[in-house]
Amino acid sequence: MTDPTPALSFGAAATDYDRFRPRYPQAAVRWALASVEAPARVVDLGAGTGILSRAILDLGHEVLPVEPDPGMRAQLAAATPGSTALAGSAEAVPLPDGTADAVLVGQAYHWFDKERAHTEIARVLRAGGTFAPIWNTRDGSVGWVAELDRIAETHDDAGDLTEKITDFGPAFGPVELGEFAHRATLTPDEVVGMLRTRSHWLTATPRQRQRVDSELRELFATHPDLAGRETVELPYRTLVFRARRR
Repeated sequence: MTDPTPALSFGAAATDYDRFRPRYPQAAVRWALASVEAPARVVDLGAGTGILSRAILDLGHEVLPVEPDPGMRAQLAAATPGSTALAGSAEAVPLPDGTADAVLVGQAYHWFDKERAHTEIARVLRAGGTFAPIWNTRDGSVGWVAELDRIAETHDDAGDLTEKITDFGPAFGPVELGEFAHRATLTPDEVVGMLRTRSHWLTATPRQRQRVDSELRELFATHPDLAGRETVELPYRTLVFRARRR
């Protein structure tokens, strides 16, 4: 069973989460939903503050957000006009059988109890519907990004994901992988703000947080790719794992 404590730590930082976390490139979301025609009914499972929900809406689909954390649901409602997240989880989706043409998950699949979640996702999907977890992962092949991850003790390894995600259980067909590159332009303070929305920071001790802050200030002041710059280009790789319900 996945420990729910870190997964439910985000609500206290919901406003900053919505402000600083990267958006999903439209090409990635479009690829995830390539087999459904607009307007499709799409469940955003573990919807958080609605970052992925808004990307789905922008493509002309109906979205049904489902999110367990009340703080995140409140921010979603404030930032996503016309949408109200349902209280629920991947293991207990509050929707009838066959409701959805697609189920998407942004940055949350690793929190799921996989066996129970796969059964629930298959239940709410129509036959032939799409299931697609999506991740924005920082590109650690860039030197200063690797150093950033070391300081913040975060781990955005796309290779780990591609090795671990090979199937979604017997109700789903083969998993296809799509990969999309993009960048977020941020000030150094905004990079720090983004890192402070990660579960590792939110569950850290005051001493651990102080250490991270000090080393991040040093990184931005001294690294040759960062020193003196008002903004930086933070590179991301967006990975989409897509499968059809049998």
